[in-house]
Amino acid sequence: MFVVFSFASAVDLIIALEEDGIISGFMELYVREGDPHLRTAHGLLTCYWDGTVHYGLCLAMAGALGKRRSYRALGLFWLGSLLMSAVVFLLGNLIGKYSSELSPAFLLNLPYLLLLTWTGLRLFRQPRALPSLSPEKIAEEQRKPLYQRPQDLLLILILILTAAFTFFRGMVVLDCPADSCFDYTYLHEPYLRDPVGYPKVQMLIYLFYLLPFLLLAIYGLAWPGCSWLPDWSLLVAGAVAQAQFAHLGSSLHSRTPFPYQTPDEVLWSFLLSNVLYALGPQLLALRCLRSPAFFLPAAAPGLARAKKYQ
Repeated sequence: MFVVFSFASAVDLIIALEEDGIISGFMELYVREGDPHLRTAHGLLTCYWDGTVHYGLCLAMAGALGKRRSYRALGLFWLGSLLMSAVVFLLGNLIGKYSSELSPAFLLNLPYLLLLTWTGLRLFRQPRALPSLSPEKIAEEQRKPLYQRPQDLLLILILILTAAFTFFRGMVVLDCPADSCFDYTYLHEPYLRDPVGYPKVQMLIYLFYLLPFLLLAIYGLAWPGCSWLPDWSLLVAGAVAQAQFAHLGSSLHSRTPFPYQTPDEVLWSFLLSNVLYALGPQLLALRCLRSPAFFLPAAAPGLARAKKYQ
């Protein structure tokens, strides 16, 4: 498994370096004849992320496996990132302005997606590395009301703002007639209008999948025992990290047509809003990893008393 995905990451890095003119003579024929979408700004940024972050995560997971350590957390972050990368790129190719350039090589993505799905199922079936906490400690942590957990309160506020921004940008790509949506897409983030298709697909995935997760995550931070949240927070953190890297980079890249590039007048506000947008899911995943007691299932009273007197 690691060999296949590491090889794919190395190929993507070679493609990115060749497209930027750093090396030559390796993948030019494949990109020209098989997958010209990789020459777009989004395709190039996706290749760079795959060839560096995904490759590094594969090496880290292989190292953990060699030392007989759990790589489940790394694997879920990697899985979310790779899924987001593949889904946005493939759907953008199908509906964007370059859809007419699809070749039979596009079908090579099907076995890749099947392998990725199989790998994801294996990761979720791996046992979790649960912390050694007593039932009393878990109960004490889960009895704390929200006002006694200021970090969780701040994180909920961040997720609410992230959800609001997600909804707003979803309305923008759905051509909401409101003046605020019109001004935003023309004056602040014109890349959302780029007919390549990737930004629209990205915002719709955020709207229909990320937004419900953010609302559920707010619930999971407010009420204890949501044992599903640590796993899914890692998956979403990886997905949003990759998506924001590709989206932010494509908005500024020279291969994006000039009318769709971010204006210099709003560059810093654009960078700040998108970096902060990516930060929320990372903080959520870190919260779940560092203090998991709040999310563990509550032990039954009889079991807790039995363990206490053992």
